[in-house]
Amino acid sequence: MARDSSATKARLLDAAFSEFATHGIAGARVDRIAEAAQANKRLIYVYYGNKEQLFDAVLQRALETGSESVPFDPDDLPGYAGAVFDHLIERPSLMRLVLWKQLERPETTGTEAASYAGKIAAVRQAQEAGRIDAGMDAGDVLTLVMALSQAWFGAVGAPADGETDNGWAAEGIARHRAAVVESVRRITAPA
Repeated sequence: MARDSSATKARLLDAAFSEFATHGIAGARVDRIAEAAQANKRLIYVYYGNKEQLFDAVLQRALETGSESVPFDPDDLPGYAGAVFDHLIERPSLMRLVLWKQLERPETTGTEAASYAGKIAAVRQAQEAGRIDAGMDAGDVLTLVMALSQAWFGAVGAPADGETDNGWAAEGIARHRAAVVESVRRITAPA
């Protein structure tokens, strides 16, 4: 019976995402990833090269999924911030993965830089057209929008996967989201 390599790769990426989000790059173990994926450990090296390259593949997939799930709209930065917040509420482990990346690999990848540069250019165009306040640099605007979207996930009692307790019941989530959206509206509204 032939193996389904795409299914195996997907299981490996899913298992690796969970492992890296929990333990970081240094703490992740290839043995645990293979076991969780119900795959031969050797396949990780065949498909991805090494643990660091596997992390790169996991991060790349997470960025692509985020971009597809939350399209960037410079004309509605408050709505974009709310959508990023929602995306992270559904995937709190994604924020942990990003934090591990920042701690263990603080350099910016080419993919990240290109994505950010495109968004900054779009914000700058919206500023020039008068749709966003031009009082701040476009890069600062984007950085603040992203920081506000993610701010609650570093707060005490922020939810873990599948949790909505610790003050994160539906009302709390709605209140936090509204605060994010309103804050972004205030910093981006044309003067």
